[in-house]
Order: sequence, then structure tokens, then C-alpha cells
Amino acid sequence: MPTAASRHIPVRRIPQPSPDAVRSTWREASLPRIERALAAARSEDAGGWYVLGASRDLRAGRSLVRRVGNREVALWRAHDGSVLAGPGACPHMGARLEGCDTDGTDVVCRWHGLRLPSEWPGTWAPLPAHDDGVLLWVQVPTSGEEPSSAPRTAPRPPASASFDAVHVRRARCEAQDIIANRLDPWHGAWFHPYAFSHLTVDEDASTDHCLVTDVTFRLSRTWGVPVRAEFTCPDSRTVVMTITDGEGEGSVVETHATPVGHDANGLPLTVMTEATIASSPRPGFTAARRLSPVLRPLVQRTQARLWDDDLAYAERRFLVRTGRVAT
Repeated sequence: MPTAASRHIPVRRIPQPSPDAVRSTWREASLPRIERALAAARSEDAGGWYVLGASRDLRAGRSLVRRVGNREVALWRAHDGSVLAGPGACPHMGARLEGCDTDGTDVVCRWHGLRLPSEWPGTWAPLPAHDDGVLLWVQVPTSGEEPSSAPRTAPRPPASASFDAVHVRRARCEAQDIIANRLDPWHGAWFHPYAFSHLTVDEDASTDHCLVTDVTFRLSRTWGVPVRAEFTCPDSRTVVMTITDGEGEGSVVETHATPVGHDANGLPLTVMTEATIASSPRPGFTAARRLSPVLRPLVQRTQARLWDDDLAYAERRFLVRTGRVAT
């Protein structure tokens, strides 16, 4: 756990251990332990809400189309900047409502200028949508879930004092495989030695609903930043890592999994959306926030490298648990 001294000087000389000195974690990362945490996560009602991407990707005056399962969903902004949503196909002749102009609270079909929903009331019904300032959400009817008025989200740092970066990737697996990856922190120091070291799970403080870890984020083979972090699931398709002690206390990394249908071979497709929302009381962080357009691509590059590994894990887990690969 970080010490009082480390809060004043967060970067510490913590040499990366040699591979033969890294303690194995396979006993702690037992399948029943991970499956219990996954079952607890899947029991959390998401209220029919799904993440569809980054807020900044939806610009005023132009629509986007995303998918939830086999359903196309159009997203656009009203004149006041709020996000609106509806079916992704025009009810007139089925045109895809991608890249359409907007007018007030309507999206305007590019094929024949039909304004939706005002010129087609009733059968083309808008969908509940939400913009939390970082991510876009839509609510669609979902079997086994009780619709809620808003997504269930974990506490975040205030937008006025934080920096965010969003990375989106698609994988051939189910949402539960992505969630299971995040509920296995024991793989971190083994699978991502370039990013993490000295990772332990505090089993005395952990439960099936909250995993408590101590870990060092690697800056180089010599220097690192130790923190304590918790993994929780506010809904069945989300895992949130929150730094609870050490540099960036209160910062979060949210991982959201949205099913988007199947590929040509019948394999399930899921979009992983990761939002890193960082905060720090240090004066230098305020200056860093001003450089967010420059820093954001660097953070996204790091996110992409980690998810190259983690989506390979999730896809392999899907193949193993469905019997497509013998073990």
C-alpha cells in the first residue's frame, strides 16, 4: 500500500523484478474465485442501458449510427446539445440514418428529407438516451432487466478537475468474457509486465463484489507509481477500477461491454469501451489538462496496447468455455 511519503513523491524507485523472481499467481486466480465475482457482476441489473461510445464523437448537427445486439441505433444532438436516439433505419424506405443533418430535435433523413420523429409520429419511437459527459448511453428493451431512469454509474472525479480518454475496440466474444478479464487482476503483472508489477490482491479486504488490489504502475524498468485500487461492477456489463489510495486517488478506469450481434461465422461480437478518467490535486495536473488534445492520443495508445492483450484473453476465454478449443 502507498505510504505517506509516496503521496508527496508518487514516483518511486521500484525496479521491475526479473521474470524468474515474479511470484506465480495461478493458485490465487482460481476459476471458482473468478466465476463467483463474474456471477455477482452479472446479477447487477443494468436497466437496459448500453454504452455506445465517447461523448465527443457525437458532434452537433450530424448523426451517428451504432449497434446494440442486432438493433441499429441512431444518435444525434438536439439544438440544446442534449443527446437523442431512435431506430437506426428511416421508417420511410429503410435508409441508414448515418451522417444525417439535424433540425431542432429532429434527425433529417438524407434520402428524402423526412424529419424524425416529428414527421412520423408513433411507429418510429425515440429511445431513451443519456450523455454523462464522457460516454453516450442508450436504453433498449432487454430481457430480464427492469428499465431504469438512468444508467447505474460509479462515482467519478468532477469533470472540472479531471481528464478523460476513451478507447473503443471490437472483439469476437460475449460481454461476460470481457468482464471476466477485468475480474482477473491476478493476470496483470504476468500478461502486462510493461504496465504493472508488484500486484497483489488483498483477500482480507476483498469480496465477490469488490476486489482490492495493490499494484505498481510502471513508468520504466526502474521507476513506478504504487497505488491501491478497487474493482467493482455497478451493472452487469461494466467493471470500474477506482484508485482508492496513492497518486490519482479517485481516478477511475471504466470498462463497458456492449453486444453488437454476430460475425459471418456466427461468432458473437462485443464492443469494449474503456474510459479513463484521471484526476490529481497536484499543480502540474492542471497544466496537463490544458494539453488534453495532445495527451489524449498518448493515453489512448497505452489503452490500445493493453487491450491488444486483454481482448486476446477474452476471445480465448470464449473459445475455451464454449468448447471450440479443447483443453
